[in-house]
Amino acid sequence: MRVRIDRDDVTRAFETVQSDGSFAESRRLHAAGLPIVEMLQALALRPEILASFASFGAGVYPGGVLERALKEKVILKASLLNDCQFCTRSHESLMRQLGITDDPIASVADDAVLDERERAALEYTTVVTRDANRVDDALFERLRGLFTDPEIVELTYVIGLINMLNRFNNALGIRYSGEYEQAPAGGATGGTDDPVTDGRDGPSRSG
Repeated sequence: MRVRIDRDDVTRAFETVQSDGSFAESRRLHAAGLPIVEMLQALALRPEILASFASFGAGVYPGGVLERALKEKVILKASLLNDCQFCTRSHESLMRQLGITDDPIASVADDAVLDERERAALEYTTVVTRDANRVDDALFERLRGLFTDPEIVELTYVIGLINMLNRFNNALGIRYSGEYEQAPAGGATGGTDDPVTDGRDGPSRSG
């Protein structure tokens, strides 16, 4: 990572937001005396940014109206397109821990394993990631046949958010080194140790 971290400052900043459901895995790391993931360490250099990032949790990720498995696949697809090591590796790990798939890369590369909603969402992710001005009317009409307008807004926001984070992590040389696998299992509510829920039946609180 290209920025210098003061561990005490990181700890103080993280302790103000660690109850947020978005940080369940890093909360377990922190409780065990292990470093939180590098992306959160970097964000903690500006506690206000870390706090605003935490506020996304309830409304978009891991909360929101879209099912968690679909959002994980969207995040992984964009991260692969942007060659973001941190987001690719960390969300591969989360997808396995959530029981979404044992082969995350194949789950976004093989159309045969995707349902119609997932195929459309990943196509949309690809186009928006490459050039958001090139989303054509035909693709958008397909989306509207499969998603409600609020779901499309959330989907588009998630794509925009992960593209921003991919660029943040790539520019700062932020890496994932298997930290989530080192976290003690269980004990947190509202985190990735909770079952995967379908957002269409209520907001997911896993994260």
